[in-house]
Amino acid sequence: MTKQILKAHKVRLYPNEEQQVFFAKSFGCTRFIWNKMLNDKIEHYKKTKTELKNTPAQYKKEFEWLKDVDSLALANVQQNLRTAYSKFFKQGTGFPKFKKKGQRDSYTTNNQKGTVAVTNNTVKLPKVGHIKARLPSKVNGLIKSATISRTPSGKYYVSLLVETIVNELPKTHSNIGIDLGLTDFIVLSDGSKVANPTFLAKLQHKLAREQKILAKRRAVAKADQRKLSDSRNYQKQKIKVAKVYEKITNIRKDFLHKLSFNLIKNHDVIAIEDLNVKGMVKNRKLSKAISDSSWSTFTTMLNYKAEWYGKTLVKIDRWYPSSKTCSGCGHLLTKAELPLQVRSWNCPSCQQKHDRDINASINILNEGLRLATIKTVGATGLA
Repeated sequence: MTKQILKAHKVRLYPNEEQQVFFAKSFGCTRFIWNKMLNDKIEHYKKTKTELKNTPAQYKKEFEWLKDVDSLALANVQQNLRTAYSKFFKQGTGFPKFKKKGQRDSYTTNNQKGTVAVTNNTVKLPKVGHIKARLPSKVNGLIKSATISRTPSGKYYVSLLVETIVNELPKTHSNIGIDLGLTDFIVLSDGSKVANPTFLAKLQHKLAREQKILAKRRAVAKADQRKLSDSRNYQKQKIKVAKVYEKITNIRKDFLHKLSFNLIKNHDVIAIEDLNVKGMVKNRKLSKAISDSSWSTFTTMLNYKAEWYGKTLVKIDRWYPSSKTCSGCGHLLTKAELPLQVRSWNCPSCQQKHDRDINASINILNEGLRLATIKTVGATGLA
């Protein structure tokens, strides 16, 4: 069975000097229009207690240089700001923030009648033409949009959103429960464990060394009363630090993509905890380890890959007592009876010996299968 999906392809770009100038203008204009529109909305609300319906077009008369960049890039800023406002008022997310130069420099444009296209070694973009690119795989399907970005290390990328067709993976008649951890990245209900690669920890020494050098060069620049932007040594070292972070991110994403696809390929139903990661990282002792594990990213990957390939991902309520429940007889222990440091225990009811994490993953699987059955029966009843 085939399915139509939206899939993103991230491609490395190698723009010439003229194209880099255009990208810099585009980043600057989209950042300016976001900040200007957001500021005007805030000021208008203070005076009238109503929302200002402003658009990028109304600013082009006063700021004519906005006409030099892709108009669709500015239109997408308006759409993104509207979405951010809607999420704040309807979902209670954070209020939209002003953007700073050099932080997540990017802009998005849309494909209109071939304005965004790819060849064997180039990507075509509106107002800038063909740019040299490294395309790791063939881009099949209709390109809907392109997001151009510049990393802190100075590399350029384009993320192409493509409407394409995928084939659902064959059913394996195998189901799995996943318990997320820190000692092990995940523990599976079949008894296997996937070690946590601890990406940040492995590169921590190198990162600390580069950050120490950066701090020294910052101090030297300030002692000489020079702006950091004018200090070449500081800027060079800043790029070195950014490259270490970039390496950590790339290694982490590669690991998560391979692991999530392997689980989706080999199982029909995947049950996992719905953890409150934002709340958990507030714990100072565990925040770095939790952030390094990237549980949220991993769950997101499982979610969209399950949708693509015809598999089922079930999220278990975060308050479900998976660790404290005996997977054999269902006996429930209290928190006092099973403190966090206890990693194995014997059920006082049926005397079965449990590995804490494997027992939790088995309970997660059983609860996931129960929820999946209810969902299937409900959907059948509605049909």
